[in-house]
Amino acid sequence: MTVTAGWYMALAASLFTIGAAGLLLRRNALVMFMSIELMLNSVNLTFVAAGRELGVLEGQLSVLFVMVVAAAEVTVGLAIIVAVFRNRATASVDELTGLRG
Repeated sequence: MTVTAGWYMALAASLFTIGAAGLLLRRNALVMFMSIELMLNSVNLTFVAAGRELGVLEGQLSVLFVMVVAAAEVTVGLAIIVAVFRNRATASVDELTGLRG
């Protein structure tokens, strides 16, 4: 039994759905942040599966680019979350409405 690209696409769709549900339903900034990362990883899985199916290397190159951008996003996002947590002592996004200018 071989695993085809369709199985990878179904897994990626499931992971993306879980990430989107976590982003929409949870109010904790860290959980929302992890949900975004899960969605990015599901897109990476799609790129690799499509590249493997087509026999090209561009899918893996796209994943490398997305991972570099995601690493920069993690650095900046976690720094912002930690700074807000130190000032407000909460990671709930409902409490962060006072940051509007």
